Amino acid sequence: QVQVVESGGGLVQAGGSLRLSCTVSELARVVYNLGWFRQAPGKEREGVSCISANGRGIWYTDSVKGRFAISRDNRKNTVYLQMNSLQPEDTAMYYCAADLVCTNSHMRKDTSDLWGQGTQVTVSS
Repeated sequence: QVQVVESGGGLVQAGGSLRLSCTVSELARVVYNLGWFRQAPGKEREGVSCISANGRGIWYTDSVKGRFAISRDNRKNTVYLQMNSLQPEDTAMYYCAADLVCTNSHMRKDTSDLWGQGTQVTVSS
């Protein structure tokens, strides 16, 4: 069974930085498009960023453009989300997901599997 495992969340002051990591288990025989979603209390889950399997397609939601950077290392089956200039409104549970539609203009997840368990990001003011 393919597993998706995140790490790197935590508590940080406004203006600070965190880097999230997500590894897809080596059992996966497919190089997936990978991405990050987040869900704040009382809000719907929203797409944050994604990167295509070959790294050429990258998308960010407007609220994180210029502050977050996504990257991947296919040798390690890992995707990273560098989050800079964090603000209290970035506070949420962040979820990594594999098997996405990811282009330079949008991301979408149509399947219910290949989600990580989530990692909490809390930004204090």
